[in-house]
Amino acid sequence: MKVATSPSTVDVLPAGPASQTSALADSAEPAVGAGLPAGVNLLERLEGICADRGLANLADRLDDMVRFVATDMASFENEFSQFPRRPQLVGQSASHLLDLGGKRLRPLCLSLAARAGHGFGPRVLDLAIAVELVHAATLLHDDVVDMSDARRGAPTARSIFGNAASIFAGDWLLVEALRRVRRAEFPGLLESLFDTIEEMIFAESVQLENRGRLDMGREAYFQVVEGKTASVFRWAMDAGAAAGGLDEEQRAALAHYGVHLGITFQAVDDLLDLTGDPEKTGKLLFTDLGEGKMTLPLIFALERDDELAAKVEEFLERSRDGRSAAPAAQRVVDSLRRTGAVTDCLALARDHSRRAVEYLGRIPDGRARRSLETVAEAIVDRDL
Repeated sequence: MKVATSPSTVDVLPAGPASQTSALADSAEPAVGAGLPAGVNLLERLEGICADRGLANLADRLDDMVRFVATDMASFENEFSQFPRRPQLVGQSASHLLDLGGKRLRPLCLSLAARAGHGFGPRVLDLAIAVELVHAATLLHDDVVDMSDARRGAPTARSIFGNAASIFAGDWLLVEALRRVRRAEFPGLLESLFDTIEEMIFAESVQLENRGRLDMGREAYFQVVEGKTASVFRWAMDAGAAAGGLDEEQRAALAHYGVHLGITFQAVDDLLDLTGDPEKTGKLLFTDLGEGKMTLPLIFALERDDELAAKVEEFLERSRDGRSAAPAAQRVVDSLRRTGAVTDCLALARDHSRRAVEYLGRIPDGRARRSLETVAEAIVDRDL
């Protein structure tokens, strides 16, 4: 199924009456669990953040969602922990990354999409594992392209086992992901994952072609975001919806939700790269900029501050030479705030979060739909 992904052309579906399968969605809800597994604490951390910021209602909704998805995510973690740990160098490289844990946002969204229909089960679990393996594969590849030495607060696989081992490990995880989707035997999902991986490859190419270019505009930026980040969320939502037995209109709505959620996620991620807390994000500030990647707030600010390009060049030059880049970095941040780039980037994230929620009007009302609404809203306020 093809879904338009451009943020300027995706039309919001008008909210329609919920499907008569809403009773089915509620009846498929899992038993309340005692919380998420220790390695999947994104929602519990978000809950704490919302409570600290006075967003009590959102914190309460997150608490309800934590209990709603606990059983599914515990099953996911149990299965994921049994993924083959091969002794060869490639296996060690893959295991190193997998053992670092992660937010599990993509399998979580896939699970919720399935819960909007028939619910979670072994075949859905295969799909959830697959989407996380695809995500992990891209991280292994990215770290080689970016020459990154740290990931999630730990050394990258490439820095321990070498670039080649990291590349082959990513390739292996992609093969394993495709095997899982084939084993799940949902019509069309294997083909659509091939299309998604191809889309990701060409988005990476656009990013590579624009590496280090301060004149990369919004159009190229959104090409990268839609193809590299949003496409995986789109596939996860469509796969979960298909596995849950939702109809074509509902699948399309959830796929569009995934696109807008992916854009929201990336816009906030871009902000965190420049203004976040490294203790919580797991990476140093200005990591993306140091790797030559343009971020959305920087694109906004460069459009408004003619002197910013020189300040960015100074930061990059000092970073390359091993000199202190802190004063230069502060001048960049000052420009981002003075030009309103930070505020506007956050506003764009909130707009795409709102558009994602509007698409949910086409799926059954119930706890799964409300949980997806909560994900879209809470993701804007994260500082992870």
